Order: sequence, then structure tokens, then C-alpha cells
Amino acid sequence: MANCLVAQSGGPTAVINASFMGVLDEALENKVFDNVYAGINGIEGILQNKLINLSQIPYSKLKNLKYTPSSALGSCRYKMKNYNEDNSEYEKLFNILKEHNIKAFFYIGGNDSMDTVRTLSEYTKLHNIDVLVLGIPKTIDNDLMETDHTPGFGSACKFIATSILESYLDSSVYTNNGIFIVETMGRDTGWLTASAALAKIDGKEVVDFIYLPETPFIEEKFLDEVNEKFKKQNQVYIVASEGIKNKNGKFLSINNVSKFHDKFGHAQLGGVCNILKSLIIQNGITSRVKTLQLGVSQRAAMHCSSLTDIEEAYRVGRDAVKYALQGKSGYMIAIKRINNLPYSIETTLAEASKVANHIKYFPNNWINKYGNFVTSDAVEYMTPLIQGTPPIPTENGLPLYTILRR
Repeated sequence: MANCLVAQSGGPTAVINASFMGVLDEALENKVFDNVYAGINGIEGILQNKLINLSQIPYSKLKNLKYTPSSALGSCRYKMKNYNEDNSEYEKLFNILKEHNIKAFFYIGGNDSMDTVRTLSEYTKLHNIDVLVLGIPKTIDNDLMETDHTPGFGSACKFIATSILESYLDSSVYTNNGIFIVETMGRDTGWLTASAALAKIDGKEVVDFIYLPETPFIEEKFLDEVNEKFKKQNQVYIVASEGIKNKNGKFLSINNVSKFHDKFGHAQLGGVCNILKSLIIQNGITSRVKTLQLGVSQRAAMHCSSLTDIEEAYRVGRDAVKYALQGKSGYMIAIKRINNLPYSIETTLAEASKVANHIKYFPNNWINKYGNFVTSDAVEYMTPLIQGTPPIPTENGLPLYTILRR
């Protein structure tokens, strides 16, 4: 037999380690590989030969990783060069894999990671290299094509909706409550922001307006509808994506100090809630405006995670090993929804080339005609994904998380 390699890339999630443990458990239980290696800090670390043999670590030190948030193996945002222009990184990578007799590589990540899966699998075919490359989906943004949803999204939705419920109650205790604005992650798409519609008390949504990147933000319209709502009920609750854009396609949150991009060319955003706050105050609606940026907790809140999300993340990891045994390469493990009630899914394969460099936007027909809320179809889609409370082990009243010493 040979060995396999698993690594993580991109932004962490609450459930990415569940996928990693799915790979490990399937490989160990069925003895399909002699050893399971972990690449530390993604493809960047693998190129530096930063590999550890998980098979030599007592399982008792690994088992709690299924319920530990963030990326236990470390991560990276490293873009490999085009192999047609410079294939030195590819030669180095596959020589390292050959040294460790690695015949299958499982890469857990989002859009950019699937681009890496695509290029590596193409390279193996061009050069007759006997290594299978499979992608395992991960992103709270839920913007991967060819899959019903992505592991990580459900838990992020649950955290966002819960945070909204709690902050709504906190902001509703005074005679004059003012306006409350929550900013969610979501550079290109509004999937996360849409989860605000899940927050209900006595069957009624607590959020008044939801603003997504898919709908152009028109300042005058925003001010009119907020002003009208505030006059009517003396309280307005707003949720906006960090990635909302004006009618010219320019991010509201980009200013002279925030024009930074990562190695994949993605703008680094943040600060929309304060921009909206300034608009409201400057236009005389009210000076009582509070803001909340949910920040990295959206992708690391295991304490508010979805059991459904964790089990699906674990399942795509296990199934990736099963697909590798069938000789599959160049694919991402995708989730296909079979039924909504009762909720059920199955895994399938999606060509990495159809996922890489594509974005799945929030459907326009799930946005109301005013462009300031989402429809019941969106709520029905998201509701099954937030179900269940995981059996997180605790110690001294706190979650018992595990760190993989690397």
C-alpha cells in the first residue's frame, strides 16, 4: 500500500477539522493507506516539506479535533505559478510526495484551493504522475459552484442568527432604542448576510432590512426606507454585508486606508457598518446608532455550531477517501440535497475546473422586490443547515479544544 496526504487552505471555519478527521478516520478504519500525512500550512508548507505523520500520533490526542474550530493543520493563501510558465514548484511538490510514497492528496478549502486541485490534477495527467488529487469543500461564504452548500456555512449562519437575536434583545430595552447595524462577512456574495432572516421571535423576523452585494446599494433609497421605518417604530435593525457595492460596482467599504488585496487579488474589506452609521447620522435620521461587526467569530464559533454542518463536513472527508479508492482525481466532493423535509443529502463529484475561479451568487429570485430582504425560499434553504447541537467535550466549564502540535 501507499500513503496519503491531507492539508487545509484558506480561511478557517468551525467545521474544517471535521473534514480532516473524516479523511483520517476513513483511512485508518479501513486500512486503505499505510500512513496518513498532514501538510502543515497548506500547499505552501508542503513545498517546504512540512509534513507530519498522523499515523504515529496517538488517536486519543486527535479525536477531539472533530469538535475544535479553526484549521488544526494550519493554512495558507498561496497561489502556485502557472506550470506552463514555470513548473519548478510542481516538480518540487511531486518529488516531495514521491519521497513519502504519497499516492493521494486531499486538499480542504474554498474556491482558490479548488483552483490548486485543478492545476495539480492537470499536471499529473500531463506528466503521467501516479498521484490522485481531490478537493474537499470548505467555506463559510457558501459561494462554491456545483454543490448545494458548503461545510462551514451552516454553522456560520447559526452563529449570525443567534448573535442577531441576542443583540436585538439587548438593543430593545429602552424607550428610545435607535438603530442597530450588524456587519457580516461576505466579500462577493450575500449568503451569510441572508442568514439574518433566520432570526425570529414569536415567528416574526427581528431584522428590518438586509443588504446584500448582489443588489446595488443606493444611498438615497437606503436613507428613505430607514427613515420611514424609524419614524414608524422608533427602532430599526439592519444587517449588511461587508461587500455591498454602489451602482457603479464599487465597494462601499473601500477607502484610502483599505485598498489592500490578497495574493488572489481579493479586496480586503471591512467597515460597512460605520459607513452606514455615518450616513444615518449625517442625514439627521437619529444620532442613536450602534454597530456590531461579527468578525472572525463567524468562522470560529464552535460553541454555536450546527451538528448537521459538522456531520456533513465529516462525511465529505470520509467520502473523499472512498472516491480516491475508485481512482477519482481532479474532482471536488460536492453535496447534493435530496430532500428538505425530512432533510437528506448525498455526496457526488464535481469537476474542480467547474468550481475553480467561479462564484455562486445568492439567487436574485431569493431577494425581495425592494432589494432589502430575502424571501421565504431562502429561509427554507438555510433552515436545515443550522439544526442540531454538537456534543462538544468540556473541561472546567469551557469547550475542550485540541491543538495539533506542529
